[in-house]
Amino acid sequence: MFKLFKSKFYIAVALLLFIFSFGIIGYRLLGNYSWVEAAYMTVITITTVGFSEVRPTDDITKIFTIVLITSSVFIVAYAISVVIEYVLSRSTLQNIKFRKMKKQVDSLNNHIIICGYGRNGMQAAKKLNAYRKSFVVIEQDEELVNKHNDEVLFVIGNANEDETLEAAGIQRAECLITTLPNDADNLFVVLSSRQLNKEIVIISRASQETSQRKLKLAGANKTIMPDKIGGDHMASLVVLPDLIEFMDQLSIDDETTINLEEVAVDNLPDGYLYKTLVDLDLRRQTGCTAIGYKQPDGKYIINPDASVQLLPNSKLMVLGQPEQIKKLNTLFQIAESTFNG
Repeated sequence: MFKLFKSKFYIAVALLLFIFSFGIIGYRLLGNYSWVEAAYMTVITITTVGFSEVRPTDDITKIFTIVLITSSVFIVAYAISVVIEYVLSRSTLQNIKFRKMKKQVDSLNNHIIICGYGRNGMQAAKKLNAYRKSFVVIEQDEELVNKHNDEVLFVIGNANEDETLEAAGIQRAECLITTLPNDADNLFVVLSSRQLNKEIVIISRASQETSQRKLKLAGANKTIMPDKIGGDHMASLVVLPDLIEFMDQLSIDDETTINLEEVAVDNLPDGYLYKTLVDLDLRRQTGCTAIGYKQPDGKYIINPDASVQLLPNSKLMVLGQPEQIKKLNTLFQIAESTFNG
């Protein structure tokens, strides 16, 4: 529909250019006016402002003027109607789109909220898409929202305001990721979010090391310093190039390149609880390998022994090729990846 209005708009502009060109050339040829005089006569004729003519006109010029006035009235009227329709339709379509988006946000539950859609926010959204996680982005740059609103759910507003967080469903959310460039803004978002939802998992970006402690005191469960991670990664490519490149192969870009998976023991079918890794027999059944185990108390076991018992509230970290990961999810009826809180 919007494309139709856009094409009509271009047609209206083309007709206006045609009628002006027609008038100028007509006065130039029929009335022997100069180009400036022809342009002047065309403008005062089409706009009907009532200014005086350049010189007395002959019958041919008068007939041409009548034709020009008659045709321009219809063309100008059409152009005005199309412009109004174009402006109103664009506004209406945007309103319809944002109302639909609001309904989608209101229907979310146990979702993730991303504050800020800059470089870090976009990367977080890409990763969550790979895991098919439900999320909404809070962004106050309307131009940025309009550019990406076909790809991502947005709430337009300032993440520092409680009303904006509530519009994003903060009370129903499972996790909040704040990626704002300013540490003070992230601190305020963390404080507000923790006040609105005591149970939510909060992950915050930090620019300065001194901000990490403050963010955790404000209620952030985890803090990330992108600059520090980036610098460490680049240095590691110098001292441990092959190892880092191998780890990069395990990165998750989309559903076809997922090589790492975490499995909540509680999500396994009945009968595996309190069993051991031997009973699970991951390697034979799926080809995947258990490379880590998170105990109920939060402690990790790297390369767990086959005798490790699968306890409630624990998780397995699994390594495998994409098709093996899919087989794992299918065999054990794991609907989707479990978010690591």
